[in-house]
Amino acid sequence: MIVLDDVHLAYRAAGRSVPVLNGASLSVNSGESVAIVGPSGSGKTSLLLVLTGLEAPDTGHVSINDTTLDALDADARADLRREHIGIVFQSFHLIPSLTARENVALPLDIGASPDSCTRATAMLDRVGLAHRLDHYPNALSGGEMQRVAIARALVHSPTLIVADEPTGNLDGETGGAVADLLFELNDETDATLVLVTHDPALAARCQRRVTLGGGRLT
Repeated sequence: MIVLDDVHLAYRAAGRSVPVLNGASLSVNSGESVAIVGPSGSGKTSLLLVLTGLEAPDTGHVSINDTTLDALDADARADLRREHIGIVFQSFHLIPSLTARENVALPLDIGASPDSCTRATAMLDRVGLAHRLDHYPNALSGGEMQRVAIARALVHSPTLIVADEPTGNLDGETGGAVADLLFELNDETDATLVLVTHDPALAARCQRRVTLGGGRLT
């Protein structure tokens, strides 16, 4: 499902180059669950951005399900994400002017799905927010916004789920329920699951754990 081959990435600011990824390579099989761990600032979020085509590496190659991302233009990468990848961002990225249900339905609406409202409602119910369907993000707690973001990432039944600290803003009980949902979908649909986490218990639920350090994966 995923192949990262000798990926290098550096950020440049004020005339300086700060390396983040330094020859990172990784292969993930279809249906596998993989946890990416490492200290803060090691580049885990940058790795996820490269993996999903939101950030282009300086050198190296990334492919998703035999599609090489650097062979696609920005629109084609966006189509790939919309159709096949569910991304759970650490900072939510909800649209303030849309209700919880409208935020979750958005990927389906863009794809002209005729049952977007019904599917969004069902997914919000599954993350425990059936009572918050018509609330806007500014009326939701941080934990509730995280659950809306997770529902939006999963509503189109992606074949690849990528999550950046998916339970980091949730209390223990809610975080456990959300983690259960991610692993249920991984099992039920054979979706590939890649998550970044500082939670050793969450990482231990994955089939494999890789560590990012010094810009490389081990």
